[in-house]
Formats: sequence, C-alpha cells, structure tokens
Amino acid sequence: MERNGPGPPPSASSSSSSSRRFRAASQRRRLDGVAVTDSDMWWPPRRLPRPPHRGTATATAGPGRLLLSTPIFYANGPPHIGHLYSALLADALLRHRRLRAAGPARLCTGSVTCLYGNLCARLTPQQVHWTKEENYMFRLSAFRDPLQNWLRDNPRAISPNPFYQCVLRWLDEDLPDLSVSRERSRLQWGIPVPSDSTQTIYVWVDALVNYLSVVGYPESHGAWWPSAHHIVGKDILKFHALYWPALLLAAGLAPPERILVHSHWTVCGQKMSKSLGNVVDPTTCMGQYGVDGFRYFLLRQGVPERDCDYYEEKVVKLLNSELADALGGLLNRSTAPSINPSNTYPCFSEPCFPKVLDSKEAKGTGRASAEDYELVAAVALLPAQVSGYFESFQIYKALECIAQCVRQTNGFFQRHKPWKLDRRDTAEQLWLDTILHVTLECLRVYGTLLQPVVPDTADKLLSRLAVGPGERGLSGLTFLARYDGKPCPFEGRRLGPDTGVLFQRLEKSEAVKNRKQEARVPDKQHL
Repeated sequence: MERNGPGPPPSASSSSSSSRRFRAASQRRRLDGVAVTDSDMWWPPRRLPRPPHRGTATATAGPGRLLLSTPIFYANGPPHIGHLYSALLADALLRHRRLRAAGPARLCTGSVTCLYGNLCARLTPQQVHWTKEENYMFRLSAFRDPLQNWLRDNPRAISPNPFYQCVLRWLDEDLPDLSVSRERSRLQWGIPVPSDSTQTIYVWVDALVNYLSVVGYPESHGAWWPSAHHIVGKDILKFHALYWPALLLAAGLAPPERILVHSHWTVCGQKMSKSLGNVVDPTTCMGQYGVDGFRYFLLRQGVPERDCDYYEEKVVKLLNSELADALGGLLNRSTAPSINPSNTYPCFSEPCFPKVLDSKEAKGTGRASAEDYELVAAVALLPAQVSGYFESFQIYKALECIAQCVRQTNGFFQRHKPWKLDRRDTAEQLWLDTILHVTLECLRVYGTLLQPVVPDTADKLLSRLAVGPGERGLSGLTFLARYDGKPCPFEGRRLGPDTGVLFQRLEKSEAVKNRKQEARVPDKQHL
C-alpha cells in the first residue's frame, strides 16, 4: 500500500523505504457518502509490493480440508432472502460434504448488528460535495498479469462459467488502484491503519481479511488456506475475484481455491426494494412454509447463472407437489398398515424381479416391466449424479434428478397396484413384498440424498424406514443390494414409528386467494 495525498511523487534518490510510497495530487468527490478518486491523477506503481517475511506464506492446506464461506453481510435493514440464499448454499454444500466423509470442513459466515448499513443510510441524504483527503492506496493496477495467469491456469476458480468470463473481461480493461483507507476524522469507527492512527481501514478490506483470520492467520492458517470456497452474490464479484486475490498475492499468499457465484432473487418479476415494499422476510417465509420447505424452494428454484423469481403461488405449488404429494404420499402409501400390516422392511424376491444385464433392453422379466428396470437403473445412478451436481455448484439440478426419480417411483407403485394383490396367494405375497421393498429402497436413497437440503424432513423419512444414524452417509450408500444378489441389512427389519404426515400440504394465503378472486371478477365497465 502507498499513501496517496497532496504532494509530489518521490524523487529517484529516495530511500528504499520511501520508494515504495508515492504521493500524488488526488481530487475526490463524494457521492452518497462514497468517495471516488480520479484515476488519471495517480502516479504509476514502480514494482509489486514485497510479500511479508513469514514462514507461513508458502504453507499449503491440510489434505482434504475445505473452508466454505459466505460474505460478511452488511445489511442496512433486516436480512432478506438474498442473504439467506448465500448462507443456505454454503450450508447445503457443507452438509453434503460431511455426508460424503470427504475430509474436515468449516463454514465461515456472519453479519455486522446493521451498523455499517445504518451509517450509510444516514449518509445518503447528504449533499454531494467535493473534498480532498490523504489516503493509503493499494496498487491493484500492478496485479493484472498475475490475476490473468491465475485464472487462465485455473478455469474452475470462478463458477459458473459466465462469471468467470466476466472477470476475464474486467482484466482486459484498466485496473485502477484502490483506496483502502479513510481519514480518521471522517471515519472514526473501524480499525486504525497499523502505525498510522490518523487513518481508518475501509470496512470492506477488514471484511475480506476475515476469511484468513477465521482460520488462524498469521500463525496457523496454513492448515486450511488456500482450500477455501467463497460463496458470493454477483454484486460483490469484483471484490472477491479481483481485489481479494490481489491482496492475497501481495501478501505472498495463494488466491482461494474457488469462488462460487450466484445471482439475485426478484419478487414477482421486480427487484427487491424497501421503497417498493416488496422485500421478502425469511422469518415470515419460514413461518409460512416451514424451515425445510423454504430451504427446499430456494435450493430447488435457485439457478446461480440467472436471477430467479419468488412469489407465493410458486412456493405453495412446488412444495405441495414435490414434498407433500410425491415424496410424502409415497412414504405414507408404502408404509400404511393396510398394505404393510407387519410394519417391516419387506423381503425382495429375485424370481419376481430377476437381474438383467442391460436395463435399456429389458422387455420385462418375471413380474417386472421394462419401466421397472429403468427406475432401478436411474436410482442406482442417482447418488453419483447428485454428488456431481453439488460439486459443480448446481444443487438445483441435483434436486431435479431426485424429483424425477420420485415421480418414477410413484409411477412404479401405481402401475403395479400392490393394494389389489391377494396376500393369501404365496406368489402374490412375494410380488407384493418385492414392490414394497423396491419402493422403500428408493425412499431410503432419496432420504439420504435430501439430508443436506431438508435435514428435518429427511430425518423423519429415514427414521420411519428404521435407518440408523450410522447408516445415513453417502460413502457407503448402496441401493437394492438384493437385486445384485447381496444381503440387504434392512430386509426384515421392523420399521420405525409412524410420525404422521411427512410434509404438511400448504394452503394459499388470503392475499393470494383475494388476488385470484379479483382476477376472475370482470371489469364493471364491460358488464
């Protein structure tokens, strides 16, 4: 960093210490409390700053470790669903990783007691005026080549790809140097610049450094850094993909392993705004739809590459269709006393459902149809598909695959109508048990895979199937072992207690009903 303020640039005979500092006249204008510097008045940097003399600068993270982080939110009011979405993505990724037993992982998240936002809100109405002040500058302009090299060597460093391409375009343009401090007289709260109590570090610099300090910088961060995945909204991409990596490089540290970027949420097609009065309160939503219900909606409908729209009718329709009816209905039907009076995990009959080498060519063997073999093949592939989509930051695609398999399983159950089979006939009883066994095996896979998304609902489902705590991981997940001639540890096991409806169907709010009613009433002028 260099101090930037009134005065001439350093002379060629300056000492080595002063040669890393320069002064240039800088005129600043403040717009809504934000200071902007005229970049054409800056003195060009002579060289890259030296990395600090620390033995930890070249340390590498421990094997298999991962630090997941959200932004440190600076909300100027109660957090909305945009803030929740960042945290929810990180939480789901962390839960999925732990189910895979992929190694130690930590989650870093938090917000500032709305102090910064409230101060900004107070500053906004102030009159725009010109001002001059002396600040410390960071030579971002000197890091364009290192940043380009980092990204070209690591094409997965920023995901999804459209945001990666966006950052590359930014690097093709001029990179103005950054002011990283303010005069203490103008910004009295905050952290003072080391060795200069007249200056205060800009809050965004302090927030970025949190990603390092949370893992023990400067003494013990090497156990975790640079194995960090930052989950950020697209509005702060420049801070995380340009400024933060440049600061790290200047300190002799590697940039984060990945930056995972998501887009914004709109409400009925409009941007959320306090002035419009359409800001969606997560607490209210969780009261309406339940914590798991709202988690499922955001992760199921959120597409990181593009803005997504929220409106109540969509939430109710999705949750009723996929959680209450498709998943919950299937569990209730396959475990009901009328169809499974013994309340056990039924046995699988190989003669009823014999193994075939190629499910695509199966014409129906035993009592199983070609569609049944397609279902078995789809569910067998599901865990790997879901893991792949989590790894590529496409949780919504993972949930689409699960939802599709749930629909197939409902089709399987409805197709064979087990409630019509006669238990007094031995052959019919074997086929009935096989239908139930396949259905419960499918439900067990879905419950296991849904744990990172709807943890309470998944726990309820797995408990009903008598799946123990040590049997819910992904690393040892097997599906329909008896189909492959292997023993199934659940076969014959007594099911867990019936805890009622898996996910309660939702009713439309009065506001939605009134809107629909108004839409049906013809305009009086046309009567």
